Amino acid sequence: MRALLVVLLVLATLLAWLQYRLWFGVGGTEQVEELRGRVEAQARQNEGLVQRNAALAAEVADLKSGEAAIEERARGELGMIKPGETFYRVVDDARIAPLPAEHALDPDARQRAQDEAP
Repeated sequence: MRALLVVLLVLATLLAWLQYRLWFGVGGTEQVEELRGRVEAQARQNEGLVQRNAALAAEVADLKSGEAAIEERARGELGMIKPGETFYRVVDDARIAPLPAEHALDPDARQRAQDEAP
């Protein structure tokens, strides 16, 4: 009977030790959850990089295959135009300050501006 009690005590101690290692030891559940989070974050980052690489590969293939992409980049990034074309810049009205009176087309406005000047 005493031997059975000793075996039971050893088994309970072994179980407690294994449970401790499972929950708090190296490679325990806390570390497993942390590693799962890191793996998910890395997978999201990898997906973004895969998309970026695909876009860059498509752009490279487009640049190698035709002149349309080269022309588009030259126009957009370098501001180049073809011979015979006229370049027009469209400016938003909200950003344009009104002309001072001395630059107005109305001759009376020019005269009033000169009269008001110190």
